[in-house]
Amino acid sequence: MTACGTGDGFGSVTWWGFSPAMDFQKESPSVSTEALGLQEGGLPELNILMVGAGDSRHLLTTLCRAHRWAQRKINFYIVENNLELIGRHLLFLSIALERSEQMGLQEKSELLLELFGNSLIRSQTAAYLQEKANLFIRYVTDPDYLQEKMPLVDLSALKFKERDLLEGTFKFWRNPDQKVFQINKLWDLRNRKYLGIRYDSRKGVYDWDLHMKLHERGAVVINNQEYFRWREQGFAFEVREGVYDVPNKTLASGLLVNHKGEKVAARGFWGDIVTSPFIAFGIETEEKSLLKTANGIHVKTAQNISHYNITALFHELVTREKYSPMEQPSQATLCEIFEEEPTKVETANDPYNTKNKSTDNPEEQHDVMKEKVQAEVQENKLMGDKMSEGSHSASEYDYLPLPHVKIHFLPLNCVPHLHKKSKYTNLFNVIYFSCSMLDQLKPELKQTAAPQATLLVEMAKFLLDIQKDLTAKFASRATEIAEEAGFVPFGTMNGEESFARFELKVEP
Repeated sequence: MTACGTGDGFGSVTWWGFSPAMDFQKESPSVSTEALGLQEGGLPELNILMVGAGDSRHLLTTLCRAHRWAQRKINFYIVENNLELIGRHLLFLSIALERSEQMGLQEKSELLLELFGNSLIRSQTAAYLQEKANLFIRYVTDPDYLQEKMPLVDLSALKFKERDLLEGTFKFWRNPDQKVFQINKLWDLRNRKYLGIRYDSRKGVYDWDLHMKLHERGAVVINNQEYFRWREQGFAFEVREGVYDVPNKTLASGLLVNHKGEKVAARGFWGDIVTSPFIAFGIETEEKSLLKTANGIHVKTAQNISHYNITALFHELVTREKYSPMEQPSQATLCEIFEEEPTKVETANDPYNTKNKSTDNPEEQHDVMKEKVQAEVQENKLMGDKMSEGSHSASEYDYLPLPHVKIHFLPLNCVPHLHKKSKYTNLFNVIYFSCSMLDQLKPELKQTAAPQATLLVEMAKFLLDIQKDLTAKFASRATEIAEEAGFVPFGTMNGEESFARFELKVEP
């Protein structure tokens, strides 16, 4: 059984996931991490198989929060059903690993959200995409260059045909002609086909889907304005003011469609038009103040939460410290308001407020200026000082070095054949399946699971085309499939959770 294909709303390509981002090390029981094997250097090794995740939300969350756990080598093995998804994985990884000298934390967060969930992007973002597309073409065609510039990525397992097609995808990304992918028209065509006779009253449909489906299933932070805008135009994140008029070519993919009785390959937008990209990063957060309500209405939007979560992840990746935003100043009293304060211009020109410090004494003035210079130097070096660890130096690579991480991209839909290769025998400590690829979970997969392995299965909770009562049946069927593969459930299993968790059965 698979959730994919039961409705037209979520399409055939999972551009964004239908569940919140998770840290695999947090979701796995302690017995799985205690059972890790040791590599030659004596460092525990965690092997994770991701099947059909679609986007990089779990990958980035696990990478960025790795510092919270005991040091270990982490190997990701990623399987998708579409080559364009592998291209998006590379793109999001490149953004996350940009060094602070090349791109600031704020810019990285905004750039990722824009490419992640917007049908239209700014010209600056399109230029960045074209630049990366040229780089990715060389990655695919020159393994030595990939090893030199981005050594944590391994594309060697892909078939030669898949690499050629992936190169073609990147060439399409760098094509400056906007007419080759007119996503505005494609989005409207998908909407018209999905809604049918309800198209003229589509705002009522949007309202029903938001309040009676998304909100009822827990995504209450998504508001009318942002959801309606996305349903109508495919535009989720307005990260900053600007003109969004360039099609986001990373959302283009090919599909065989029926045309006059024949199968014809067509490039278009075949992704989700109902659930929205807000689920991945925008409905859960560790910063609970973002979930506050006033008069029953959430103060922050799903876009605000998404931006905070991405910023927090990138901050942790660079500094290896948990993100703590600056506290807002308390409200001023009436007396304080009338007190003389420096003007905005003075404050802008003198951010360290040297004018308010006692400078009558030349020695004190020297100390103030010295403090200012030291603060500037510390600010400029803060990000760069903490990003290198181990035997690798940041100057060796174009990206942030992650010496204890390796990401392997496997051939499309290869899960049923993994057990036939000896190198995957008893390898994976954590196995993740999306709801759209659950049909590939076969009993033979047990041969690839390490002792006490954890299986995580995405539920159909946020697939709006599936009625709420059917999500419980989907959870029951997922349990049956997992048990046939030798896994037993742990934790709650009522269909209300975003994930189902299983553990490899211990043989007597």
